[in-house]
Amino acid sequence: MKIDLRGKHAIITGSTAGIGYAIAEGLANAGAEIVVTGRTQQRVDDAIAALKKRLPEARATGVAADLGTAEGCQALIDQQPKTDILINNVGIFGPQDFFEVDDATWQQFFDVNIMSAVRLSRHYAKGMRERDWGRIQFVSSESGINIPSEMVHYGMTKSALLSISRGLAKVLSGTQVTVNAILPGPTRSEGVLNMLSDIAQKEGISQQEVEVRFVKENRPSSIIQRLATPEEVAHMSVYAASPQASATTGAALRVEGGIVDTLT
Repeated sequence: MKIDLRGKHAIITGSTAGIGYAIAEGLANAGAEIVVTGRTQQRVDDAIAALKKRLPEARATGVAADLGTAEGCQALIDQQPKTDILINNVGIFGPQDFFEVDDATWQQFFDVNIMSAVRLSRHYAKGMRERDWGRIQFVSSESGINIPSEMVHYGMTKSALLSISRGLAKVLSGTQVTVNAILPGPTRSEGVLNMLSDIAQKEGISQQEVEVRFVKENRPSSIIQRLATPEEVAHMSVYAASPQASATTGAALRVEGGIVDTLT
């Protein structure tokens, strides 16, 4: 299967590192013109420079904006008024005792993880529907189904993305616009690696030992018994963005190593 996205324009939110960056690179490698987004101009510039070092022919621009706010979403829309492929990847996470998560933190997770995707999808889906082609993806998580007790507030946002994705697919019924959710499991992204590195330093053990223990203790149902790589998640996203995935819509596409122990 050769995926050819030449002539397509893609926006990938939260794409200066980790899964978002890997998706941006995958789409660029397939020929799409991509837009990298991040909170600071320096992060955006560094990501584009790294991307072009690996893919000299890549067509990539960037937008620095805080997509956890309505103003930040509007700034992105003003600079990039239309797109063919929207990857709603931006998100925050972090383990915290349920009884210590205050209202402000709940609201922050809701604004960043959910409302950024709602605001951008609401805008870009209209143009896709008018042009009768488009791809919208919500990067959810296995935590949206397998809610972690140490991150209830995070799991809630990822469950919400599954609902929004399925509902928007129905809204766009009968068009050539597909809407899907991508469900990664624990992945060797920048944020996860930083979290595990902190644990390794505190306990005086190697990061590899921490990774093995994390999967064994926190995701024992994992079939691959390891963290996934950002590139493995990106492969699923690139496929879902391709012309070949034209009959794949309203789906929750799992790339979580078999953690969720259900048949569907």
